Amino acid sequence: VQLQAYGGGSVQAGDCLRLVCAASGRTLSTLGMSWFRQAPGKEREFVASINWSGVTKRYAESVRGRFTISRDNANNTVLLQMNSLKPEDTAVYYCAANSRGWLFTAETLSDYWGRGTQVTVSS
Repeated sequence: VQLQAYGGGSVQAGDCLRLVCAASGRTLSTLGMSWFRQAPGKEREFVASINWSGVTKRYAESVRGRFTISRDNANNTVLLQMNSLKPEDTAVYYCAANSRGWLFTAETLSDYWGRGTQVTVSS
């Protein structure tokens, strides 16, 4: 499966963005999906994850209550709705998939990675 993240951009603090992770090559409906991000000069970190059914979700403490991960199986995509953005959310955002369908917070549990999309939040 090939993943592609898009929907990033440059916004002001307090604004919203919706990131989309699109897949080609197979359906996402059986995969666990996660978002990670990497800020300049920092290591990549976990943001949000959702299991194959969409029932179970997990968020990093830094984004809980502001970001929402969801699945759109009809369009074979996974979404990350980001509200109340802060300058510290500035990073390249990546989507990743786990073929076992679990949600996952560790990069080592991912089987597929997509190309990232830049999110820049100005104060």
